[in-house]
Amino acid sequence: MTAAGPATLTAPGASPTAAGGAPVLRADSVAVVREGRRILDGVSLTVGAGEHWALLGANGAGKSTLLGLLGALTHPTHGTVDVLGSRLGTVDLRELRAHLGHVDPRHPLRSPLPVREVVLTGLTNSVARMPHRHPSPAQRARAEALIGAMGLAARADARWPTLSQGERGRALIARALMPGPRLLLLDEPATGLDLPGRERLLDSLEALRTAHPRLATVLVTHHLEELPVGTTHAVLLREGRVLASGAVRDVVTTELISACFDHPVRVERREGRWSVRGLRGAGA
Repeated sequence: MTAAGPATLTAPGASPTAAGGAPVLRADSVAVVREGRRILDGVSLTVGAGEHWALLGANGAGKSTLLGLLGALTHPTHGTVDVLGSRLGTVDLRELRAHLGHVDPRHPLRSPLPVREVVLTGLTNSVARMPHRHPSPAQRARAEALIGAMGLAARADARWPTLSQGERGRALIARALMPGPRLLLLDEPATGLDLPGRERLLDSLEALRTAHPRLATVLVTHHLEELPVGTTHAVLLREGRVLASGAVRDVVTTELISACFDHPVRVERREGRWSVRGLRGAGA
């Protein structure tokens, strides 16, 4: 684990390359400056195949900005970012994004597509089905399998406006998996979910990790209760800089979470799941 300053996020005791193959993600001394303000400052990270990262921090810490870089949505102002072996600034971002899975609960779909059609848009990384692009029988079969794996088989014909927020989240995960990505990025996937919806989502993520052991994931949240059991690593962002990073057991602690959110809390872990509560009288 590292603390206070730029960090390299790698599995304990071995680099992703040493573990077999190039890393899925690598960022080096990344900064993002907007209107003279540094949104990110000196962030470095490396994520290997099969690793499951939690990206934690308060609102405004830079989580979504960092995820945008990792998802090839934007370029850094300074530093370098390599995604699936391709360096941002030297490749077509649209082409690169076709090989990533990006789950955003604010998906801008407005038309009443049925679930299976929403999932098939993952083939073209588009919001709506693209004209003259007809999925093959194998692709349609894959969509049906993913819909079933996300527990939505009975809702495959249901139209988008009729879905619950939880059903939409699981449909978007199935959509993101259509191209068979090596990397899945999840931007606060439990946003707006009630307790049963959140638990169904986390169960789906655990099943996904078991079925695809080489898939790497990065999940953004500011709620520890939303971390899946299979989370292996974590990085804490505060005011655009890395406060701590490394194995999740070393990073998601009472001391570091309190420092990250600038509020005294107690962190507990039971049966692989985290919970947090503020200390009585703190901040009074």
